[in-house]
Amino acid sequence: MAKRQASFACQSCGAVYNRWKGKCEACGGWNSIVEETGSANPMVGPVATRPSRAKGRIFPLEGLSGEAKEAPRTPSGIDELDRVTGGGFVHGSVILLGGDPGIGKSTLLMQASAALAKQGHRVAYISGEEAVAQVRLRAERLGLGQAPVELASETNVEDIVATLTQGRPPALAIIDSIQTMWTETVESAPGTVTQVRGSAQALIRFAKTTGTAVILVGHVTKDGQIAGPRVVEHMVDAVVSFEGDTGHHFRILRAVKNRFGPTDEIGVFEMSDQGLREVPNPSELFLAGRDLATPGTAVFAGMEGTRPLLVEIQALVAPTSLGNPRRAVVGWDQNRLSMVLAVLEAHGGLRLGMHDVYLNVAGGLRITEPAADLAAAAALVSSLSGAPLPPDTVYFGEMGLSGAIRPVAQEQARLKEAAKLGFANAVSPAARNDKAKKERPALGTSAIGHITDLVAGIAASRPRGKPMLNRSEG
Repeated sequence: MAKRQASFACQSCGAVYNRWKGKCEACGGWNSIVEETGSANPMVGPVATRPSRAKGRIFPLEGLSGEAKEAPRTPSGIDELDRVTGGGFVHGSVILLGGDPGIGKSTLLMQASAALAKQGHRVAYISGEEAVAQVRLRAERLGLGQAPVELASETNVEDIVATLTQGRPPALAIIDSIQTMWTETVESAPGTVTQVRGSAQALIRFAKTTGTAVILVGHVTKDGQIAGPRVVEHMVDAVVSFEGDTGHHFRILRAVKNRFGPTDEIGVFEMSDQGLREVPNPSELFLAGRDLATPGTAVFAGMEGTRPLLVEIQALVAPTSLGNPRRAVVGWDQNRLSMVLAVLEAHGGLRLGMHDVYLNVAGGLRITEPAADLAAAAALVSSLSGAPLPPDTVYFGEMGLSGAIRPVAQEQARLKEAAKLGFANAVSPAARNDKAKKERPALGTSAIGHITDLVAGIAASRPRGKPMLNRSEG
């Protein structure tokens, strides 16, 4: 009988140790190391002790000059989902979908499977967390009870693969979730690192051999990362996160990794009583209900992939009674805010050392591009001076440490989106050449080259008789 060897694996990052430890040295997690027992593998060990292997076969090598064919895809029927995946589900691909509990992952997958099944494709929905009756109740609430989707409640991977291989291979198979699956080749509890890795490997092998697109639903940790070993994210073809705040009614689908499409596209959905509704124009959603006469609000013309997106940035600068002023930011990078504040003090002539600063991206959207520096600075200066910004003006531009406003990419798309939504002016970086000036659309633009121009313009528009707060005399 083969010996059994014990190993200790971290349930957060997948690091393996030969003895138990209270703290994982790889990720720093406490009490995350669990003992796992598996059969001894004869291929594990020094090369000298491995059994000899027969001579391998010779396979042909091809050059880069051959004909390149685009991977066949199956459109899901949901435009926002197809935008993120690159045009639909690639045959034989595996997608790992993560998101917070209750964010709407199962709802999105149910709507996608129903839309695909109505096109005549075979779709299988395997749930390891809910019974078939619970899945049917969700489908009835969404009005999809008559969709020809095959349902099952099973957690054994071998049984799932054997069932799906019967008859015509499915076009899409959904596994909800990978943490509940277990395989007979591994002797450990479901949800452990070894079981998640072994189950994912078996399902990926099934997808590659049959051409079925497989979606694996993954749980997330408290810091928003997909739970389980990181090696699973390297094994799959795409990693998609479903983001959003339960306090807001919209959700954002974002691709973190995609071997068959872009990773900078987003899909925007709105949660309603009838499930998730696509939002073809997210700018109107993020700008709805904004206060036009309040100081400290600026409209940022941003880009998410090829989609221009207008969002409101809110700032509040208030005197503090604490020795260490507070800096709080929601939806933006904390370090980026610190840099903007330092530039405003060093080159803008403002004194913010005795003020609490709060910055928020309205609607719960998270911005990552540096083009939001100018909009954030405008909102901060407006809140400090008490001067409302023009409601028909958008802002975008990257700020350097010297106070210079640098140009950003895809300026034309930002200005066109602003003009389409009724904005008349834009504060943007100064064009560096005559060609860029001629290509700008018919929209009033205020080109600025330094942060002092922005501060002077807002100071000139403040209410009469109200001084500019805490501005240095120099």
